[in-house]
Amino acid sequence: MRGVRALWWREIIRFVRQRSRLVGALAQPLLFWVLLGGGFSASLRPPGAPADLGTMAYFYPGIIGLVLLFTAIFSTIVVVEDRKSGFLQGVLVSPLSRAGIVLGQALGGTTLAVSQGALFLLLAPLVGISLSAAAVFAVIGVLAAIAFALTSLSLAIAWRMESTQGFHAIMNLILMPIWILSGAFFPASGAAGWLGWLMQLNPLTYGMAALRRCLYLGMPDAVGLVPALGPSVAVTLLFCAAAYGMAAVTARRSR
Repeated sequence: MRGVRALWWREIIRFVRQRSRLVGALAQPLLFWVLLGGGFSASLRPPGAPADLGTMAYFYPGIIGLVLLFTAIFSTIVVVEDRKSGFLQGVLVSPLSRAGIVLGQALGGTTLAVSQGALFLLLAPLVGISLSAAAVFAVIGVLAAIAFALTSLSLAIAWRMESTQGFHAIMNLILMPIWILSGAFFPASGAAGWLGWLMQLNPLTYGMAALRRCLYLGMPDAVGLVPALGPSVAVTLLFCAAAYGMAAVTARRSR
């Protein structure tokens, strides 16, 4: 556990020394939110959303998910950089198992993602969301599960990559569609038949549903047509376990 804790702490220290990562992970989702949710609100009415729910409020949980996604990408790209610098090779010859290495990296990325997602909760009153103490704790728990799953999935990809260019290409090919098809910008009820099936098979869809239900913990009627909280949390936890298992297996097979 000391090795896991050291890798976790290394991610935190690296983030503190690279403030540009904070700007990139927060500023770009905030820009998307303002432009899409505010500037195009008249033309982007989400189908299936409650009649009294504006686009800024509907997009808000999806933007928090985008913050988690960007943080997962930024925190796992260092695996490629560590391989080039030789640090990763040094860690691989240590007594720490590769599953432990992945766990330390995943926990570091999760901590950073949750802290940045929690900062975004300060904007909740701007869209009419009143968060109780129970809702805040529930949201942070869901954020931790989503962040761990996304970070582990990113690690499973990063451990195979030899260049940052290849990593970014795969990220755009896999993670961005997963986020778009999670109900972040439009619910499955308004999607085409085949697209709706993809959204139902997407594990992040249930993470976003759990996040929406926790944000509106005291106002369940404002959530819209999304899966129930219990099944959504269960699927999200399974997503965490599967993504971490995939990352651990990939690390064991990497050289």
